[in-house]
Amino acid sequence: MTDSERLRKFLDFSSKLTAFSVYDLEGTGQAEAYLSTVTGVVGPEIVDKLLDTYAGVKTAAQVEGRDLDGMLRREILADAMLGPIARNIIKMWYVGTWYQLANAWRQTFGTREKDFMHMVSAAAYTEGLLWTTIGANPNGAKAPGYGSWAQPPRIPAEGDTR
Repeated sequence: MTDSERLRKFLDFSSKLTAFSVYDLEGTGQAEAYLSTVTGVVGPEIVDKLLDTYAGVKTAAQVEGRDLDGMLRREILADAMLGPIARNIIKMWYVGTWYQLANAWRQTFGTREKDFMHMVSAAAYTEGLLWTTIGANPNGAKAPGYGSWAQPPRIPAEGDTR
């Protein structure tokens, strides 16, 4: 799999996991950094397995007219190897941090040198999906304008990702 194919598949998978569009995810400027982090921690073989599994689940859901969310939960999120990685990808998009995989995962699939809790990049905190989700700006960054903090954050209506 080429790097551009892997990135495209990663964005497609991440879009489903986060409920944000690929366009919104690309707009954070973090896609390459996040993919690089996951690949650096678990290796390209496991990343490819995760992305190929998702592609297969998505195709099966479309062809068979089945519920993609349910299949995603069963085939990936409930999987002993892939589930913890997928959940970490969700957290990474929302808060910009890679969280160390659970001890059970590490005991079963091996410890990895780069598997420790860390901020993915200097911009990851400010670009986290958390801020868009709660309708607020990150403290100390992306100044929203004078007096804007006097009002409580606006919780967007369902489907509104502004």
